Amino acid sequence: MGRVLPLSLALLTLSVSAALAQFPPQPAAPKCPGPVQGTAEDRAACHPDVVSLCQTELRTNECDVFAILGCLQRNRARISAACRHVLESNGK
Repeated sequence: MGRVLPLSLALLTLSVSAALAQFPPQPAAPKCPGPVQGTAEDRAACHPDVVSLCQTELRTNECDVFAILGCLQRNRARISAACRHVLESNGK
């Protein structure tokens, strides 16, 4: 009886390991769920301005596209020409 418990635990451990190995690893959840705003080029043009001018919005909720857009609009005179062009070409 002294060997039955260790053997049972070993068998159980092997069974659980084999069962878990059948499931592929799952991808991580997206950082900001929902649609991505703008093209990669648009985001690259405005990223430096967002980082330098919109720290409050980023700290509050980095996924709040409307708050970040509002920040860029409030700081329109201070944003780069490339980011200003992105806003203008998208009617903002």
